[in-house]
Amino acid sequence: MARKVYWIENLDCANCASKIEGKMNDHPQVEEAVITFSTGQLRLTAEDPDSLVEELQALARTVEEAVVIRPREAGKGHPQDYGRHHEGCCHHDHGHSHEGCCHHDHGHHHEGCCHHGHDHPHEGCCHHDHHHHEEAHGHSHKDHAHSESLPLLAGTGLFLLSLVLEHTGHSRLALAGCLAAYLIVGWEILVTAGKNLIKGRMLDENFLMSLASIGAFCIGSYEEAVGVMLFYRVGEFFEHKAVERSRSQIMEAVDLRPEVVNLVEGDDVRQIPAGEAQVGALVLVRPGDRVPLDGTVVSGESRLDTAPITGEPVPVSVRPGSGVTSGCVNISGTLTMRVDKPLSESMVTRILDSVENAAASKPKMDRFITRFSRIYTPAVVIIAALTALIPSLVTGDWGYWVYTALSFLVMSCPCALVLSVPLAFFAGIGAGSKKGILFKGGQSMEAMAGIRAVVMDKTGTITRGDFRVQKIEGEEGLLSLCAHCEQYSTHPIAQSIVAAAKEKGLELKQPETLEELPGRGIRAALEGREILCGNERLLEEAGVSFPRADAYGTRVLVAVDGEYRGCLLIADTVKPGAESAVRSLREMGMEPVMLTGDAVDSAQAVAGMVGIREVHAGLLPHQKLERLQQIRREKGAAMFVGDGINDAPVLAGADVGAAMGSGADAAIEAADVVFMTSDLEAVPQALDIAARTRRIAWQNVVFALGVKFTVMLLGLTGYASMWLAVFADSGVAMLCVLNSIRMLYQKR
Repeated sequence: MARKVYWIENLDCANCASKIEGKMNDHPQVEEAVITFSTGQLRLTAEDPDSLVEELQALARTVEEAVVIRPREAGKGHPQDYGRHHEGCCHHDHGHSHEGCCHHDHGHHHEGCCHHGHDHPHEGCCHHDHHHHEEAHGHSHKDHAHSESLPLLAGTGLFLLSLVLEHTGHSRLALAGCLAAYLIVGWEILVTAGKNLIKGRMLDENFLMSLASIGAFCIGSYEEAVGVMLFYRVGEFFEHKAVERSRSQIMEAVDLRPEVVNLVEGDDVRQIPAGEAQVGALVLVRPGDRVPLDGTVVSGESRLDTAPITGEPVPVSVRPGSGVTSGCVNISGTLTMRVDKPLSESMVTRILDSVENAAASKPKMDRFITRFSRIYTPAVVIIAALTALIPSLVTGDWGYWVYTALSFLVMSCPCALVLSVPLAFFAGIGAGSKKGILFKGGQSMEAMAGIRAVVMDKTGTITRGDFRVQKIEGEEGLLSLCAHCEQYSTHPIAQSIVAAAKEKGLELKQPETLEELPGRGIRAALEGREILCGNERLLEEAGVSFPRADAYGTRVLVAVDGEYRGCLLIADTVKPGAESAVRSLREMGMEPVMLTGDAVDSAQAVAGMVGIREVHAGLLPHQKLERLQQIRREKGAAMFVGDGINDAPVLAGADVGAAMGSGADAAIEAADVVFMTSDLEAVPQALDIAARTRRIAWQNVVFALGVKFTVMLLGLTGYASMWLAVFADSGVAMLCVLNSIRMLYQKR
C-alpha cells in the first residue's frame, strides 16, 4: 500500500469534510482516507493513490461541488493560503514589525527595503512569489473577498431600504425589496440546496437554511426571512475568514521552509529554488537570514537564534566546522555553509511533516464528535418536525410552532462542533512546535493530558550524557599534570580531562615514559618525577595513602613520587533545567520516577541533585519495561522520557513515550512526542500544552452544545427568535475558532 498527500481545495465546511471522508473510506480501493480540515489536506492510502484522484474528486463533489484535489508540490504551501508569503531564507517575526533584513511594503516595489543593499525588487534574502497562487486560481485573494462581500453589501442596502419603506407605509415596495434582497443574499444557498435536494441530500446547512427562510416567508415574516439569511451569510463569511486566518497563523508558526537559497558559485551568488540545492553545494547566509537547509559552516563566524526550532532563547555560536540546522536565524556574521541534506530531509521539512502528520492523527474526542454529529443533525430535524406538527394540532397556532420549528432547523448544523475540536488540537500542536515540542498526533496529546506519572531515564535525559571535570581538589596545576599523562588515552574519563585542560588553554607536555594500566590508570615519568593518575586500586598497589570519600561520579587520584597530591572529580553533567522541571512536575501533581541501567550510587546521587525521590537503578531494558508496567498499575497512566536505543521498548510500552531530540533515531521513532531542545523543562511544558488543549476543546464542545440547547429551550418557551438561532450556528462556530487559536498566544 502507498500513502500520498494531496491538497483538497474549496472545502469550507468542517461537517462536509467529515461526510466526504466517510464516502472516500467506503470506496473499495481505498485503504484509508483522512481529510484534515485544519490543514486542507487529504492523506490517501491505496495501491495506486493517483489513479483514484478523479473518482474521489467526483465523490467529494456530491457533497461540495467545487472541491478540487491537487497533488502536493514539495516546498510549496497550500494553494488556498492566498495571504501567506513564502519567505526565502529571511527571518520573519510574524505578528510584529518586520524588522531586520526586510521591510514588507506589499503592493510596492521592494527596492532598497533590504539592508543588504540589493538594487532590484525581491533580490537577496527574501522571495515573494505572490503571483504564483493568483495565476493558479485565476483571481487574487482580494478579488475572492470582493466576490463574497459585494452581494452581502448590496443585500444589506436593499434590506435596510425595505425596512424604511415598511415603516413609511409602502408595504408592496417593501415586500419587493425584501424579495430582491433575499435573492441577492441567498441565491447561492438556494441553488446549492436545490442541487443537493436532487442528489437526495436534505440535511446539509444550505437546505436547512433555505427551508427555514422560505418557511418564514410563507408565514408572513418577510423581514425576518431576509434578516436571518443575511445574518447567516455574514456569520458564515466571518467564520470562514476566522478559519483561514487560524490556519495561516498556525502554518506560519511551523512552516519555515525557504523558497529560494543563495547559491555560491565561485565569486558569484545567485538565487535558486531551495528544492534544487544539492548536497555539497555552498550557500550564503547573511545576517538576518534564516538558515535554509541543514549543513556545515565552511567560512565565517556568527551566532544563531535557535528558538524557531528548539524554543531555546539563548543564541548559539557557530564557526567553521559547526553544524547548522535549517530554520535557525543568523544573527550577526555572514556565513558560507555546505549543504548536508536536501530540502526534503532538512529539519524545516521534518518539523512541517511532523505537524501535518500530527494534525491528521485524530484524537478519540474528535472521532466521538464526528459520530455524535451524524446522530445530532437528524435528531434536531425530527424534533423540529414534531415541534411544528404536534403542538400546532393541539393548539391550532400553526404560525408560532412552525416558526419555532424553523428556528430549530437553522441551528441544527453541527459545524461548530465538528470544526472546533480538531482546530483546538491543531493549534496545540502548533503551540508545541514553537517551543521545540513535536507531538506526533492528536491521540498523543490527548493521552498526555491524562498522564499521572512521569518516568525518566538518567543518562541523556536528566544528565547531558557527557563526562566533564566537575571539581579539582589538591595542589595548583593538578589538572595540567593529569592532562600531560592522559593525552594519549582513548578512555572517556581521560578524554574529559584533556578537554578540560584545552578549554583552559593549557599547553600539554610530552611525558618521557607512559604506561597505561588497564582497569587502574596511568603511570608516567615527566621531568624526572613519577606520576600516577588513576583509581583507588592504582594508588593502593603503589602503597600511596589517600583520603577516602563518597562522591557522585569518578575520582581520578593523582600521586607524584609516591605522595598523594589531590584528585579530579569526573561526572556526567546534570542538565541546567532538570531541577526546576522536576519541581514543576511535582507542582502539577505528578511524582517523577527515575529508571536507569546505571549503578545505584550514581543514580541516587543524580536523583538527589534534581529532587527525584523514587529511583530504580541497575535495570536492563526488559526490566525497565516491567518496572514501568508496575508504576502504571500503582499510579495510573505513565509517560516515559528517554533518549537511548535501549529505551525504545519502554517508550513504545508507555501510555506516552517522549524522546529527546538529541537521542537515538530508534528512540525518536518509537516516541509519541519529541523534545527538540533535549531539555527536561520541555516535559512539564508539553504536559501543560496538552492539558490546556484538551480543556479548550471541551470548552468548545460544552459552549456549542450549551448555546444550541439553550436556544432550543428558549424557542419552545417563546423567548427565542430565528436571529438567535443563526447566532447559535455561525456565531458559535466563529467564537469556537477564536477560542481554539488562543493556544498560540498563551504564555506559561
